[in-house]
Amino acid sequence: MRRIVTWSMPLVLVALASAGCIATRDWVNENLGKRQGQIDDRFARTETTVRDVGDAARVAQSRAEAAQERAETAFGRAEAAHGRADAAFGRADEVNSRLSRLWTGRNKRNVVETLHVQFGFDRADLSDGAQTALLDIIKELKSNADLTVDLEGYTDPTGPRGYNVGLSQRRVESVRRYLIENGADLARIYSVGMGPLTAASSEHAKLRRVTVRLMVNPTD
Repeated sequence: MRRIVTWSMPLVLVALASAGCIATRDWVNENLGKRQGQIDDRFARTETTVRDVGDAARVAQSRAEAAQERAETAFGRAEAAHGRADAAFGRADEVNSRLSRLWTGRNKRNVVETLHVQFGFDRADLSDGAQTALLDIIKELKSNADLTVDLEGYTDPTGPRGYNVGLSQRRVESVRRYLIENGADLARIYSVGMGPLTAASSEHAKLRRVTVRLMVNPTD
């Protein structure tokens, strides 16, 4: 009986050891499976984040390129506008320079013809008769490139002086505009509003005028 008990104990120990090994292997496999699942989840989330970051980077790059293109277009337009402004200023300076030279030498010129364009009381519009007379002046200017024209505007003394100076300037502008619209060269026209003249009331109608003088430089 003792011999039987003695052999039974090792068998029990072996069985218990085998069962423990099987339990340990299952636990390890279970934990490895869970760990692998967690790793797979993290990898998936990381991959999604990387993809989202890449999409955002591409969108940002596209927007940056579009903004740069708009900036380049705006810069090109600004340069073109700057060029047009420079050209306009250049032409204006050229005209002003020519006018200054001619105006400086105005007293050295000779009068070829004088015309008085009359206006109604407090009026600055041209009558039909005034327009017809000015057409003759235009013909002279076109036929002789050496001719220039001086325009001096006047009013009668009725009313405030400041108002009359403005009225004389409007009358001069009416004559100047008519000459230019009908082919006269702007650079050959000099105009100034002189304001009121003083005379007897019976002569006031004659004072409401623009004096037109055809001028020519004397030959040497």
